[in-house]
Amino acid sequence: MVEDRRKATIRLNALQSVIAVVFSLLAVSFWTLQVVQHAKYEELAENNHQRTLALRAPRGLVFDRGGRVMVENRHSYSISIVREHTKDLNRTVSMLADVLRIDESYVRGIVDRHRREPTYRPITIIQDASLAQVAAVVARRLDSELPDVAVLPTPTRRYPDTLAAHLFGYVGEVSDAQVAADDSLKSGDLTGQSGIERVYNSYLMGVDGARRVVVNSVGREIRTLDEEPPTEGKRLQLTIDYDVQKAIEDAFKVANDDGVATAGAAVVLDPRNGEVLGFTSRPAYDPNAFAGGIDRSTLTSLNGDELKPFQNRAIQGRYSPGSTFKMAVALAGLEEGIITPEYRAYCPGHANFYGREFHCWSDRKGGHGSIDLRRAIAESCDVYFYTVANMVGIDKINKWATALGLGVMSGIDLPNEVQGLVPSTEWKREKMHEKWYAGETISVGIGQGQVSVTPVSMAVYMSTLANGGTRVTPHLLKQIDDGSGWKPVPSPAPKSVVAIDHDKLEAIRDGMWQVVNGTGWATGQSARVAGHDVAGKTGSSQVISAQGRAIAANKTARNLRDHGWFVFFAPKEDPRIAGVVFLEHGIHGGNAARVTHHILETFFAKEDHRPPPPPPTTATMNWDFKDADR
Repeated sequence: MVEDRRKATIRLNALQSVIAVVFSLLAVSFWTLQVVQHAKYEELAENNHQRTLALRAPRGLVFDRGGRVMVENRHSYSISIVREHTKDLNRTVSMLADVLRIDESYVRGIVDRHRREPTYRPITIIQDASLAQVAAVVARRLDSELPDVAVLPTPTRRYPDTLAAHLFGYVGEVSDAQVAADDSLKSGDLTGQSGIERVYNSYLMGVDGARRVVVNSVGREIRTLDEEPPTEGKRLQLTIDYDVQKAIEDAFKVANDDGVATAGAAVVLDPRNGEVLGFTSRPAYDPNAFAGGIDRSTLTSLNGDELKPFQNRAIQGRYSPGSTFKMAVALAGLEEGIITPEYRAYCPGHANFYGREFHCWSDRKGGHGSIDLRRAIAESCDVYFYTVANMVGIDKINKWATALGLGVMSGIDLPNEVQGLVPSTEWKREKMHEKWYAGETISVGIGQGQVSVTPVSMAVYMSTLANGGTRVTPHLLKQIDDGSGWKPVPSPAPKSVVAIDHDKLEAIRDGMWQVVNGTGWATGQSARVAGHDVAGKTGSSQVISAQGRAIAANKTARNLRDHGWFVFFAPKEDPRIAGVVFLEHGIHGGNAARVTHHILETFFAKEDHRPPPPPPTTATMNWDFKDADR
């Protein structure tokens, strides 16, 4: 019995010891969890809560006048850091850069720019992530390596045809200056940066939605509490005609490929109301490259390109108009009663004014002889317009040229338009503190000297001559759909209306018709379209004097070539299309007329319910590389 009692006591003591050890271990564990690791688990517990995820709104679609989609959206994913759930931001930045296979300094730079923003607002690192990047981040999130990184579906802009880049513009992350100027914007928003994307951003930009979810301690979503869907931006219909636009771009591409002109612009309007049917500036860029955030190398390449693809030459390029300015000089002479349509001047190929010899472009052929207004326009006689300009004077030329739309802002609904110049005595006195000399007017008479114009102003100029004196406001917006159907947008009011004598204007229009449809020295025959009366005018503007070109020709010959212009309207008696084609260093206006021919042929094919002509080729364009008219 005694032996049994001793064994029982030993067992009881052993059991008590085991229990004491277990409770001691439990006590140590509880102390460790509740005291030593208190901060860690408190943070995990606090992070096991709701999270609000932004649902980015798609931007409104953009259509041409016929209903064809010109700008749309595509599905993509963005990758962002949510600092609210970050325990070690430096670690996250380093790991995310490694996972995405991008430069860590790039990621850190983005984070640094947004440090002062609320921590609950995600910092977008990649706007348009590749599938490989998305998969890599999602895998790390499942492993709890990147719980503070969010992958969100994001609608991204898409320009399916990459036409009219300067017209449509592009979108990009809003700048600090834009946020400061607009209370409706917040850092990280995508907004229009140029073109109609910028001008009509308030229409195109929708209202973001939100989704509230419950996440666990490692950032994994457990369930969705509620969701407010985003509201898509308003849809816009533009005045642009897709086929006319494509015709412009196709013809310019051939000009570039054939070495005729690597740069230039074209603006095509409806002269009755100012609707823009086509609009191009060359060279251009691909707006799709900006939709998801343009990479550094591409942006550096574009910024460093000597042809300046970001410059919208149609509204920002200022050039001498050359002989296309002659109709403004003619109208000034006619309306001021200084000449009549029958007034004649004698052109032996040159003329002397104020002790200086001025040459006509035809001087090597003996000149035009005795010539009246209609033929002077048709054959682009410089001596005739030297003479008329000298008789009219610079201030009256300024008066009528600005009434037609030159040297003034067009008011087109695109950003950063610049103003051309038609000089006057007052302008020179204020600008240069000098008097205007009569000899300076001679060069202005043929669109050289101080006069400079933008292509868009030349399109307005042609529209004013086409419609009889109404200076229309070029515009791009035709209709808006806010979800309740299309609502027309009224055309903006004309800038001015000037009374022009019909018979005097008709004399100018007759001359322009002969430019295209005449024989002999008619300079714009390449723009002729069978069955349709096209009126136009060629122009070649010098970028350097003949003497200077002879000295420098072997160095930079292409950059010293004349610019080529062609301005037009059609049909002559009932104009429904008017505009300008400008080829920078395109040699002469005849080449610009060749581009215009394809545009007009396409326009009239649509009016006649015929298929549009095929894209032009080197053989069909038949470029002329010889110096020709002014």
